[in-house]
Amino acid sequence: MEIDEYSFGFIKVNGKSYNRDIIIFPDKVINSWWRKEGHSLNIDDLKIVIAYKPEFLIIGKGASGVMDVPYSTKKKLEDLNIKIIDRSTDEAVKIFNDYLSKGKKVVGAFHLTC
Repeated sequence: MEIDEYSFGFIKVNGKSYNRDIIIFPDKVINSWWRKEGHSLNIDDLKIVIAYKPEFLIIGKGASGVMDVPYSTKKKLEDLNIKIIDRSTDEAVKIFNDYLSKGKKVVGAFHLTC
């Protein structure tokens, strides 16, 4: 599930285009991902990710990095042995593809705007 392209409000994964926030697993894409608090990432927004138990969760916080990842969310993920990397979405896309190419068990959660 490599990310082919990203620009504000748009992402292309394995040749398929999306214009809403997504979560990318090795075998599927969850499109139209939305958070309970919009620009804040709550642990409840990641239930499907937690159930998958990735080694890494790469979080794209938007083009300008507006989406907040509170300490409580980071702490809970770390307690579950899920390493997180949160960056602006363009940076997160590069990291996601790099980790994927190295065979890491990785999931990506990407906010496409802001």
